[in-house]
Amino acid sequence: MHEEVVTEYLSLGLRFGRLADGFVDSWYGDPELARRVEAEPRPDASGLAARSARLLAALPDSGLAEPRRRFLSAQLAALNCAARRMAGEEIPFGDEVRTYFEVDIELGEPDRYAEIHDAIGALLPGSGDLRARTAAFYERNAVPPDRLARAVQAVSGELRAMTRTVFDLPEQESVEYVVVRDKPWNAYNRYLGGFRSRVELNAEAGRTIAALPLLAIHESYPGHHTEHCRKEAGLVDGAGHGEHLISLVNTPQCLMAEGTAEMADAAVPGPGWGRWTADILADAGVRVEGELVEEVLRLIRLLMPARQDAAIMLHDRGADPDQVTGYLERWLLVPPDHARRMTRFLTDPLWRAYSVTYIEGPRLVGAWLNAGPGRTSLVERYQRLLDEPLLPSDLRADLEAVGREEPRPEPETVPADTAAEA
Repeated sequence: MHEEVVTEYLSLGLRFGRLADGFVDSWYGDPELARRVEAEPRPDASGLAARSARLLAALPDSGLAEPRRRFLSAQLAALNCAARRMAGEEIPFGDEVRTYFEVDIELGEPDRYAEIHDAIGALLPGSGDLRARTAAFYERNAVPPDRLARAVQAVSGELRAMTRTVFDLPEQESVEYVVVRDKPWNAYNRYLGGFRSRVELNAEAGRTIAALPLLAIHESYPGHHTEHCRKEAGLVDGAGHGEHLISLVNTPQCLMAEGTAEMADAAVPGPGWGRWTADILADAGVRVEGELVEEVLRLIRLLMPARQDAAIMLHDRGADPDQVTGYLERWLLVPPDHARRMTRFLTDPLWRAYSVTYIEGPRLVGAWLNAGPGRTSLVERYQRLLDEPLLPSDLRADLEAVGREEPRPEPETVPADTAAEA
């Protein structure tokens, strides 16, 4: 019975992928199952809602162990919500986010953003308009498109060696980097199965400096690629948990993956990555102000909740897109075209809630990593994130058990971004 439930879950996820391009983040299951789903008539959203509800109701009698039932229950609740939205049902944005990601969201504090602006201004040379000085900082530290692949590969190679000393990885694992253009994200990890990833890098990413080394950390070592490899080896191959053959957006699984990848630099390489990166990139013919970059981006990270504010303003407060674009331009210190692109992303029916994963994911994961018992190292706790199918509710329960509330201040990490606009 349990194999039937898992097969139906995988089939359901593939059907969502037929209805909404991009809904399936990764898939490396049975090709015959994928062919059968592809040969079916095109699914409709109402039908997917009904299927997800039936499968959810069947879980208690599925024969699966309780942790697997809990994981699939959270996933299926999110899929049911997504299908109902696709079918035209009006669902309040806060309820949608809560069902997708098991988190509650709220607006940030512009006064806090202003304080962070002051701190950034104190670090950057010159005086006057902070956006202009920030743009000049990015320009000085840009990675030219024709050097982006070489530079990322150089950083990734060092990160791979460091990650292998901390976390076991299959000998045959590999990451291929490819530079693409005209994408709404900085980078995207496409896990192919068999311990292989293809990471696509937007040629424009180099000008935002977050590309290096943070893209390589987030997408590969010890971020998404490392997590996929360890879960394939342990959960899929080792334990036979086939539900992890597929990854689906707008689910709790997704928030955990993004939170884990955003916090990856806390495990490898740790503080001081700025100078380390500058030395590596110098050999690749790219000059960056390593230590300044690390410090400025630490502060830029603290402005990222403004992206979540923008989503709330658009979908819960009825704000005009132009108003939201201005808000992003002001608080994230980005040029108008960049802010407009971010707003367009937030209005996409599939991706409108996704920015939450980059704010609430690292907020929750960071609190959980920091709240571990003294006898457990941060690296050991991070390995649990790589190996176990933990849910946001699991981390929150652990936090409550140790008597710690989630802190609202942002973790000391830097956003790299995957599927969302940076």
